[in-house]
Amino acid sequence: MYIHKRNGEEVVFDPRKIEAAITKANDATEVTAQISKAGIKYVTETVCEWADSLTMTPTVDDIGNYIQSTLMKMGGYQVATNFITYRYKRQLVRKSNSTDEQIMSLIERSNEDVKQENANKNPTVNSVQRDYMAGEVSKDITRRFLLPEDVVKAHEEGIIHFHDADYFAQHMHNCCLVNLEDMLMNGTVISETMIERPKSFSTACNIATQAIAQIASSQYGGQSITLSHLVPFVDISRQKFRKEVREELIGEGLACDDATVNSIAEKRLGKEVEKGCQVIQYQVITLMTTNGQAPFITVYMYLDEVEDGQAREDLALIIEEMLKQRILGVKNEKGVYVAPAFPKLIYVLDEDNIREDSKYWYLTELAARCTSKRLVPDYISAKKMKELKGDVYPCMGCRSFLTPDNDAAPEGLCNADNKAGALNYQPNSHKYYGRFNQGVVTLNLVDVACSSQKDMDEFWRLMDERTELCKKALMCRHERLLGTPSDVAPILWQNGALARLEKGETIDRLLFGNYSTISLGYAGLYECTRYMTGASHTGEGKEFALSVMRYLNDKCAKWRAETNIAFSIYGTPLESTTYKFAKALQKRFGKIEGVTDRNYITNSYHVHVTEEIDAFTKLKFESEFQALSPGGAISYVEVPDLSDNIEAVLSIMKYIYDNIMYAELNTKSDYCQCCGYDKEILIVEDENKKLIWECPNCKNRDTQKMNIARRTCGYIGTQGFNAGRTAEIADRRLHIATNARSIA
Repeated sequence: MYIHKRNGEEVVFDPRKIEAAITKANDATEVTAQISKAGIKYVTETVCEWADSLTMTPTVDDIGNYIQSTLMKMGGYQVATNFITYRYKRQLVRKSNSTDEQIMSLIERSNEDVKQENANKNPTVNSVQRDYMAGEVSKDITRRFLLPEDVVKAHEEGIIHFHDADYFAQHMHNCCLVNLEDMLMNGTVISETMIERPKSFSTACNIATQAIAQIASSQYGGQSITLSHLVPFVDISRQKFRKEVREELIGEGLACDDATVNSIAEKRLGKEVEKGCQVIQYQVITLMTTNGQAPFITVYMYLDEVEDGQAREDLALIIEEMLKQRILGVKNEKGVYVAPAFPKLIYVLDEDNIREDSKYWYLTELAARCTSKRLVPDYISAKKMKELKGDVYPCMGCRSFLTPDNDAAPEGLCNADNKAGALNYQPNSHKYYGRFNQGVVTLNLVDVACSSQKDMDEFWRLMDERTELCKKALMCRHERLLGTPSDVAPILWQNGALARLEKGETIDRLLFGNYSTISLGYAGLYECTRYMTGASHTGEGKEFALSVMRYLNDKCAKWRAETNIAFSIYGTPLESTTYKFAKALQKRFGKIEGVTDRNYITNSYHVHVTEEIDAFTKLKFESEFQALSPGGAISYVEVPDLSDNIEAVLSIMKYIYDNIMYAELNTKSDYCQCCGYDKEILIVEDENKKLIWECPNCKNRDTQKMNIARRTCGYIGTQGFNAGRTAEIADRRLHIATNARSIA
């Protein structure tokens, strides 16, 4: 059994320390009020039995509280008082240097919470430690100076979550859609160096990756680029190769008819596209941003973003190469090909690629093989997205979606003026690239439910109270960005990634109207419904769950009307927060079966991971909730190894196209460096009941000698997982049978 120390370090539970603490309190007590040695032993054993019965790792404070209550119950009032006094004195000392203590635990690599906070950051690396250290200072400043006391208190108690407080002291936004077209076609500036329009496809790819790294260092959330913005440079390379080939053939005195020239040029072009796509994949993986991780980048693949004809054929060529290289993977330190975390890929399903007789069906088959082996791409249904949003465009990062570009402007278009100063501005056309999200605050729905004690009137009163608190916190985010000069991140605000503002100009006009969004996140809809109705939202609790979603949407609409800020409902991708919320719920309400008795709570509207449900029923059910989460959401199906069962993958993809806007398949892609095992690495309990990863072939338990790729919350994690996420992964049920071939 383990225990969480205050600095985040997770250590083996030692009953001797409990006995020593009680003995000190007992020795400080008058002899007549002391308890016996047998009493000390009884308290120690009682606390140990209680701690052993918990489903999550207790904290030092949890243990202390239980010691106090046990002493009181057995009549050791004076001993309990002395124990409380000692704890209080120690608490005063800790409060005076809590930030210093956190920073020292980071330096010494003993902070278990931080070690596994982000599934794609290695906390032993100096640059990551530096980022975390700066984050601790930022969080301290944020708590003490920048946020209202009620927001800080609610965040610390797990009632809400104020995301990315470690970056809040700086004037930074969350995530974005990069206007790569403007940067490449019209030039940009990177590190005070002018970058002109590239003269080949491979150069365009190289510039794109440099821009990606700079953008990632200027914001804290994900970014997305589209391959369609690279298409013009394919033809630039084509024409260059045709000219070179013609000159070479003439120089050799050989025939140089158009057919011969074009044939040779196309072969060279194929190698150029291969080289460019390889640059994107390898540079994204090997680049390290200032926060110590590879850029959180999504690459979008949508054929209809370019006109039919040569441009679409060129885009298909790029998509094909990108998928082929991802299927191959990248080599780990042992030289074995494994699945990388980034870039995340999104493939759009549409009429020209969804059926066997479709023109680009071959790309869909390739995407299916890629998903089965490397977990990506994820899938957007153009059909369903047009129904829900009237347009088709990518998410920012893993799931955050902009609101549709159709408000408050002539002919239903909001892009009536060029407020960002983009050089590729097209009047009266939809605009998505160059827009962004201001930030997220998440409401813990489970806490609302448990606090109401199943009283429906009280539940809705609390919902009103706590959503207004979320609005207050979100307005803090908005106001933190107000007045931000474009100079804080030139590549974003001055050089085309998001805007081309003047030096010294503020970004204020981009924060209002429909240009950027701000997100009200939510978590634990399943547990909330289960507590209030006694049933899952897949059953009798469905209407209640839908009423909660409609309520949140109504709130955002009200706030938007009041402020002219684009509030939107966002299905929060819980990572470390899933464990934080779970611990907070147990502390406040104890263990409630099916509600607070696990180390995690459920992401957004998702069906609980332990619920038995088939893939198609799950996708159909969740599609109704996804429609009510317009600021961002993604659904998934958990599947076995389908690398030899592409038919099943294609069946799911077809079902996604007809039934849900955005979904993914959770496959597995692992490798044990000790024995070469390349199937699923398992989660098991160790001798102290802690969940750990183990190779089923050689029993290796050293995660430093494994390559594990798992979907965490919309993106792939490869650097290890916190206790809550590990428990959630271990509990996941398959949604499709191992031998399934098609929709039943």
